[in-house]
Amino acid sequence: MDTILFLSFAAVYLGLFVWCVVLIARRGYLIVSDAVALVLVALIYDNLVIGLGSFIGEGAGLESANALRFWLHAFVTPLLVLVAWHVLARAGVAFARTVAAFVIAVALTVALIVYEVVMGAASLDLSPSGEFGVLSYSDASAPAGPPAMVLVVAAALLAAGIGVWVRMRWPWLTVVTVVMVAGSAVPIPVPSGAVTNLFELILLAGIVATIVFQDARVVPRPEVLTAE
Repeated sequence: MDTILFLSFAAVYLGLFVWCVVLIARRGYLIVSDAVALVLVALIYDNLVIGLGSFIGEGAGLESANALRFWLHAFVTPLLVLVAWHVLARAGVAFARTVAAFVIAVALTVALIVYEVVMGAASLDLSPSGEFGVLSYSDASAPAGPPAMVLVVAAALLAAGIGVWVRMRWPWLTVVTVVMVAGSAVPIPVPSGAVTNLFELILLAGIVATIVFQDARVVPRPEVLTAE
């Protein structure tokens, strides 16, 4: 059952990616929030590798494919901090529109990438893991509990969600962020290992929907940064 779920998640992420491409083409230029498209590419790959693992079979090929999952996660997921900053800036939050806020967002993103590479991707201890009909490789050296990077990204998205809710009356980024955090923190007694991935999918759908919403309401090519 989980094999079908992970492959279905990959298909939905592909649909979200195509939606992003259409948005960019319609807008005619790139914005920082479009970095979410890179996150979607990584998640398409992530769910495809997990979903196809039992067909590929245990071995060096599947192990290498899974190692790439961790490297993509380390380099791409922190970009959501920049997305959160840009959502706030487009919503008209004063501090978010300053150069200082941009520098903080970039510095935090880079710091998270370095942390994830050094503490995670560069020190992987992969071992095969079979659960609910799915075969993948997990990092045996990973600490228990939610990764620090995930907590920081969730905090940034929650701040962005609250900002766009207050400034633009759009509550859904806040809602999906809270749902993702709660769903990841509270054990759900279902015979599936794909539940966490479902909450991630809900979050990414909410982020893309927020960009769509802002595209419809923000003046084209807004002056995001001020000199403060």
